[in-house]
Amino acid sequence: MASIQRFDPFNELVDDLFKGFLVRPLAYDGRGDGAAILPRAKVDVAEKNGAYVVAAELPGVKKEDIHVSIDGAQVTLEAEVKREKEATKDERVLHSERVYGKVSRSFTLPQEVDETKADAKFRDGVLELTLPKKAAAQRKQISIQ
Repeated sequence: MASIQRFDPFNELVDDLFKGFLVRPLAYDGRGDGAAILPRAKVDVAEKNGAYVVAAELPGVKKEDIHVSIDGAQVTLEAEVKREKEATKDERVLHSERVYGKVSRSFTLPQEVDETKADAKFRDGVLELTLPKKAAAQRKQISIQ
């Protein structure tokens, strides 16, 4: 026996309108104060023509708020996302998923990097680093007397 249900087109419209409206943001850390942690920067590392090519997604970050440091084979990326606008007196924020603060990411490459020849470009929220490998030290032959 088939069950009969009443068709209500407005119920589905209202459900779609408010679906996900009060959902916690993805980076919610579970604290009761509503504070959120910035998600980790997503990084791709490739090897090309004797250099490492690193692409890091840093959406919402300005070029001057990005810092890259290289120590041998370890690369550290630091960036800060700043809140551009504060809520005014007559404005009430109903829902906000955008988070602000600092994000840091460190990783070690298989070989040391020549930091003097390193190159960085930032375009459309993606930081691209070209990190040439440091030439391996030549083995020294010692003559025995």
